[in-house]
Amino acid sequence: MQIEIRGVERLSFRERQVVALKEMGLDNASVARRLGISSSTVATLFNRAKRKGYQVVMVLSGDPLAIFGDLDDDAAVDNFADVDEDEPSGDS
Repeated sequence: MQIEIRGVERLSFRERQVVALKEMGLDNASVARRLGISSSTVATLFNRAKRKGYQVVMVLSGDPLAIFGDLDDDAAVDNFADVDEDEPSGDS
């Protein structure tokens, strides 16, 4: 599994560091210790980054969540598309 941060070009280097660590699940105190800054600075940087806007995207290979069973990737995508096509559009 990979994690991709979209919109990272809008963030400063320090904001990128804080976002990466916070999105990995670390709390402010842990991020602060790792980066050698205060917890309040971590909170400020994280809030500033959220205001600038970014998205965290998980890129999964295979079926690590075990939600498609024995289906191969193409069949899983085809079946998912079929479900969407069968849904009533509500435009009637």
